[in-house]
Amino acid sequence: MTNEYSVLAYYFFNKIDDPHREVADHKKFLENLDSRGRIYISEDGINGQMSLASEDVQIYLDWLHSKPYFQEMPIKIHSYHEHAFEKLKIKYRDQLVALDYDVDMSLTGEHVTPKKWKEMLETNNDRVVIDVRNDYEWKVGHFDGAITPPLSTFREFKSYAKDLQKKIDPKNTPVMMYCTGGIRCELYSALLKEEGFEKVYQLDGGVINYGLKEGSQHWQGKLFVFDDRMTVPISEEETPTISKCHRCEALTGDYYNCANMDCNHLFICCKSCLEELKGCCCNECQETPRVRPFQHQNPHKPFRKRHYFRDTLLKKCPV
Repeated sequence: MTNEYSVLAYYFFNKIDDPHREVADHKKFLENLDSRGRIYISEDGINGQMSLASEDVQIYLDWLHSKPYFQEMPIKIHSYHEHAFEKLKIKYRDQLVALDYDVDMSLTGEHVTPKKWKEMLETNNDRVVIDVRNDYEWKVGHFDGAITPPLSTFREFKSYAKDLQKKIDPKNTPVMMYCTGGIRCELYSALLKEEGFEKVYQLDGGVINYGLKEGSQHWQGKLFVFDDRMTVPISEEETPTISKCHRCEALTGDYYNCANMDCNHLFICCKSCLEELKGCCCNECQETPRVRPFQHQNPHKPFRKRHYFRDTLLKKCPV
């Protein structure tokens, strides 16, 4: 299997005078390249995850870094055998990370290189390691000893920060934060600083960069990603599987979306149970009329619109 594509992840906070023009420029440039993914641009910067034909990667990087706004932007790259996204979406967003209130970005926590992060995990026993990803991301893989805030949405992070003040010394306890690519830590670390935490550190480039630079030491499980790959190892080194099949509790690191299009529930499942349930999360979903064909489940393509398999199902289930 050849790796003819590359998966790119990047973000950069930098004031953009005309983000709508930047969106238009991106659309025009990428229409001539074999590219798919999600790129969001605002007055505050850019956040992108995309896949490109490997032969087009350097063309895009040269163009991107030639723009004044993005000259210093680091980009993380992995090889893959196919596109990791269904289509290309380039949009304006007023918030790169949803918080619904302004954060003083000058207070961002100290960026820590993967090497330094590894050293801190090994030598500092008095620190707190916070995983600022969603619970379903944390469940399939995380750093040793990391905790995840018990939040239904990270818009509630400010209240969590206030509660954390009551549990640890905000002036003297080191707080280490990480996320997938680093962008969420930019805001949440600044918010912690606003709330009076003084020793706040964030993993530069997130888990993706750590895997590229330091491998898998101190990491358990897989990394959840918001594309067709669903979960990936962070490096070529083996890591222990920590998540269990929701049905039989066998150890597995694979996520799927329920094949019932009216459910689409995200669930962890072993291959044996997945085959028995024909890609559905439960027996009830198997009996519904709008079920995606099971052959599309390996690998299962996530987050598809309900009309995606309409032509296949039309005779069975008129829409």
